[in-house]
Amino acid sequence: KRRVVQKRDLNIQEYTAKELLENFGARVQKFRVVDNADQVPEAVKNLKGELVIKAQILAGGRGKGTFDTGYKGGVHVIDYDAAKATEITRSMLGNKLVTKQTAAEGVLVNKVMLAESVDLHREVYYAILMDRDSNGPVMVGSSQGGMDIEEVAEKNPESIFKEYIDINNGPKSEQLTRLAENLGFTDESLRSQAVTQMESLYKLFIDLDATQVEINPLAETKDGQVYCADAKIGFDDNAMFRHKNIYEMRDTAEEDPREVEAESHDLNYIGMTGNIGCMVNGAGLAMATMDIIKLYNGEPANFLDVGGSASEKQITEAFKIVSSDPQVKAILVNIFGGIMRCDVIAQGIVNAVKEVGLNLPLVVRLQGTNVEEGTKILADSGLPIVSQPDLDKAAQAAVASV
Repeated sequence: KRRVVQKRDLNIQEYTAKELLENFGARVQKFRVVDNADQVPEAVKNLKGELVIKAQILAGGRGKGTFDTGYKGGVHVIDYDAAKATEITRSMLGNKLVTKQTAAEGVLVNKVMLAESVDLHREVYYAILMDRDSNGPVMVGSSQGGMDIEEVAEKNPESIFKEYIDINNGPKSEQLTRLAENLGFTDESLRSQAVTQMESLYKLFIDLDATQVEINPLAETKDGQVYCADAKIGFDDNAMFRHKNIYEMRDTAEEDPREVEAESHDLNYIGMTGNIGCMVNGAGLAMATMDIIKLYNGEPANFLDVGGSASEKQITEAFKIVSSDPQVKAILVNIFGGIMRCDVIAQGIVNAVKEVGLNLPLVVRLQGTNVEEGTKILADSGLPIVSQPDLDKAAQAAVASV
């Protein structure tokens, strides 16, 4: 069963998340980021002890990954040695790292983070999430950190603790203390540090309109310090206008370039694996269109919602994006003219086909406001456009054309 959701994720690298944590008073290791191996000696001057060298890509499993050059490991821990750190960084930058979470060809490494290693004594899991059931934030903790929390929940549910928060008042001191103790911070100093970290993380969660702040692990070191050793932060894109500086940190290098391009034109695009391109207005209609293509033994190549008030330029850009996919062998346009008038859409389609120089079979189904005028524009265009008002027949025509 296929489920498509319109969602634009803000993807930020690990070092960016650490910068945000640091800005809100959470304790993280000292670190530096480089994009050139020659920068390493200067970058590590103020770092002490063991060094952790980490390739910055968004996929997990970096430590066990392999570069396309054959070099092993996207994470290395070494004794302090600027020359060796430079050598390792040079082996990472500009090469593709393949992990269990990347595509087979891997992901190009453009940045490397160098950080002070911390001597971990104990690792726990801590997160703040938006919880639908309680209609507010929930703090989630587990004494088993550094592991996949879903696996922990399945195998040892008793090790997971939750504290539901009143979003208007924030977490109570007794909630923070109780969760810290449940996570094993029983020593007064450690408990106090853990509570302070939780308070800082909650402030980040609220002030940045986050939907998730996950620290895995929240670590206790052998010298009695509490660190946020790794972090994942999710943001509510509806609040983008309030946090433009954060959204400018977005790393699109590992995203589908078609999705990035679509977003820049206010279009919702998700690439799929079929060969019939779809262009529709409205998410529900787009999903129904994909379903009817499947019904007639076709395979949709994408989800593309142009929205309820697309301009001619957006229609043109949509055609460019869909036709840029080499696996697309035909395009089905399905438009219901409610807010959008069918004649405006039809003229946009005609102009877009001419501008793009489209040479793929094109089936257009229009219904709604000014449908007769829109159908006439398509018919008079002189272009090889199949206009079919019946959705079943339109889908069948698209499938038959590939």
